Amino acid sequence: MGRSDELVRRREEVVCRGVGRLSTMTAAEARGAIIVDADGREFIDFAGGIGVLNVGHSDSEVVRAIQEQAAALQHTCIHVATYEPYVALCEKLVELFPHGGRAKAMLVSTGAEAVENAIKIARQATGRTGVICFTGAFHGRTTLCATLTSKVDYKKGCGAFMPDVYRLPFPRRAPTDAELSEGEIVERELARLRSAFRDTIAPADVATIIIELIQGEGGFNVAPKAYIRGLREMCDEHEIVLIFDEVQTAFARTGRWAASEHYGVVPDLSTLAKSMGGGMPIAAVVGKAEVMDRVSPGTLGGTYGGNPVACAAALATISQIERLGLNERAIEVGDAIRSRFDALRARVPAITDVRGLGAMVAMELHADADLDRPATALVREIIDGCRGRGLLLIAAGLESNVIRVLCPLVITDEQLERGLSILEEETLRRAGAGVAGAAGRH
Repeated sequence: MGRSDELVRRREEVVCRGVGRLSTMTAAEARGAIIVDADGREFIDFAGGIGVLNVGHSDSEVVRAIQEQAAALQHTCIHVATYEPYVALCEKLVELFPHGGRAKAMLVSTGAEAVENAIKIARQATGRTGVICFTGAFHGRTTLCATLTSKVDYKKGCGAFMPDVYRLPFPRRAPTDAELSEGEIVERELARLRSAFRDTIAPADVATIIIELIQGEGGFNVAPKAYIRGLREMCDEHEIVLIFDEVQTAFARTGRWAASEHYGVVPDLSTLAKSMGGGMPIAAVVGKAEVMDRVSPGTLGGTYGGNPVACAAALATISQIERLGLNERAIEVGDAIRSRFDALRARVPAITDVRGLGAMVAMELHADADLDRPATALVREIIDGCRGRGLLLIAAGLESNVIRVLCPLVITDEQLERGLSILEEETLRRAGAGVAGAAGRH
């Protein structure tokens, strides 16, 4: 038994089975876009800690900032004493994410906490309680966030869930929409929202609408620009707080600091996390000052929110994104991935869609190109085959039939090319072996 096998065995003995495990892979050390497992085997990382490591593993400047801050001040709690890293990070965040004018920020430790606090802010700011979310959404696993999250597998047996939450279809092209233009889909979904205001919840009772511009766990579905513009107009009309969940999309992943920059639409609040801390647990809500300040003191925050060491890591991460030009690099990486995926789609009928934005790119697979038969098992086989050859990948989508790429943006051209070649070869080998039998075996 190798060290990796032994480590997984020990995990099974003591770690709650509710903490999901995607594979038997282990990690002992990592740098840049390479992970080394407990047995010394190297893997090209196309998962990035689920979108956390845009600046790569163990960036030297981030590590230095962590070390220096840990030696100076590890913790005091922002509610007890004000410290420089918290204030400096908030200053930087409102500079990068101005929200159309004067903005303010508050810091927490996780994306789920950011979403929870954004909902609390919206409810206090409006005096309303209703929340509208979307199918395919993933906003976290706390009780409120699990209510917002769409995929049932993430919340089995965890109810009852929070009241006054309403779900609409995400504005994406469904299998039955082949004959519709994007404009027709947008108009249909905006009409659906207007209908919901008449037959589901009155707009005067809606505190907020929360949406991912590019769904992460949902399968990298990209919201149409016209839909987001219409959403903004309806929120303005009814004085509803619009929240963009940018936990996975911000900090250069799409080639911009925020995905909203591609849309030309300003939300009232944004939730940020993942690659913000370069691997350290930190998250934020940033939003319009007039909305952020309509809350009662003491209703937001927490003991560890904005920990000084995590703040220092985030400041160093942001500096590295700027210094290394990672917004520009994300476009290069994304173009390379999309080009290879498009070429692969032309050869593999099972690949029914390639989508994404910037360096957030995915391909969806269905058995025999039948959109009613998600190729869940085939995707699992491809991912397992890639891992056996030194490439780490993870799936996405409600049926886990989407292969997504969230590689560190500091990945070298050679590493990116090698990883894409492994993925291409495994897809050709396994998809060509009989896609029909791969459907529906969950």
